[in-house]
Amino acid sequence: MQYRRFGRTNLQMPVFSCGGMRYQHSWSDLTEKDIPEANQKNLEAIIHRALEVGINHIETARAYGTSELQLGKILPTIPREQLIVQTKVVVKDSPKDFLDTFHNSLKLLNLDYIDLLGIHGINLHRHIDTCLAPSGLLDVARKLQAEGKLRHIGFSTHGPTDVIVKAIETDQFDYVNLHWYYINQTNWEAIEAATHHDMGVFIISPSDKGGKLYEPPQKLVDLCQPLSPMVFNDLFCLSHPQVHTLSLGAANPTDFDEHLKTLDLIENADKILPPILAKLDQAGIDALGENWWRNWHKGLPRNEDTPDRLNIPMTLWLRNLVLAYDMHDYAKSRYNLLGNASHWFPGSRLDPENNLDQLRPLLANSPFAQEIPKLLTETHQLLGAESTQRLSKGS
Repeated sequence: MQYRRFGRTNLQMPVFSCGGMRYQHSWSDLTEKDIPEANQKNLEAIIHRALEVGINHIETARAYGTSELQLGKILPTIPREQLIVQTKVVVKDSPKDFLDTFHNSLKLLNLDYIDLLGIHGINLHRHIDTCLAPSGLLDVARKLQAEGKLRHIGFSTHGPTDVIVKAIETDQFDYVNLHWYYINQTNWEAIEAATHHDMGVFIISPSDKGGKLYEPPQKLVDLCQPLSPMVFNDLFCLSHPQVHTLSLGAANPTDFDEHLKTLDLIENADKILPPILAKLDQAGIDALGENWWRNWHKGLPRNEDTPDRLNIPMTLWLRNLVLAYDMHDYAKSRYNLLGNASHWFPGSRLDPENNLDQLRPLLANSPFAQEIPKLLTETHQLLGAESTQRLSKGS
């Protein structure tokens, strides 16, 4: 295992973390007697395997159903100094509710303190205000810190880059959990801001939200040769020293194995990555044309400014992934979350009954203003299906 200084926390963080949202028995809270023995044994085998390969950062959340309860059976059996434990508590309007939820997490985990507490889901500007208000969530967290119940305070986010940067610029947080990987590099500005503020940088779900890379389409497999898409993406992320750790949401002890192949490659990433990056870039140009591939995102309206909060950038991005890399299953799953995940995955998908001509004034700054309404319709026909829900609704 390799380790990186996790920003101002000064923790030596493994470059892979053991994420806790795939091995738990249920997304709903249950009692201990409701947990099947086989599931609990599998979870414990995952934790032991993680430690065996040097992954001592265990990351979970109160919103992850029985994850904390089940971890609470094994974490106390491991020498505490060998562990870095992170849990997350969703942004709440009531500081008392936030405090009560934290205490519940601590009780479930069966620990005396948490190394890293993440304020979960700072996705909107108002969430920052909720944290910073007098006697607000940050004040509650600081008191817990003074009491020795937690050591470092960060936040997780699925929000837009401007919200993330604004939260970082408050200089009130020690680390950030955010999305960033090869297929979606939008949040690089936020990573740069976090680096400026000496914050730890944790990448959320690079293999799942980063493209369902455990089930890659054959075209993507071919383009990423001689690496697997999963190892390519890991190497791409970790080739940037500003990134400190990638979350691996293991469901079985063997789920770490493919990722571990990345470790021996990091030192030579500058030689290994360019040919693969060139192939991926050329595939996009071949499928969509260079002008579109380079400029499709320019001048697009935010979903907040469109009728029914239509998320035009997301829709067109998913279309790109289908046409360039055959990522149909991934794109379909993400597209059908639109409109069903609140601020965790904002905006909506197209309503075919709407008059798309009303979009044209909003697209005036796009070099593709004339084509986009038709492309939105085609994308909905390609990806639209029964709507889906987030696994973890958070709030």
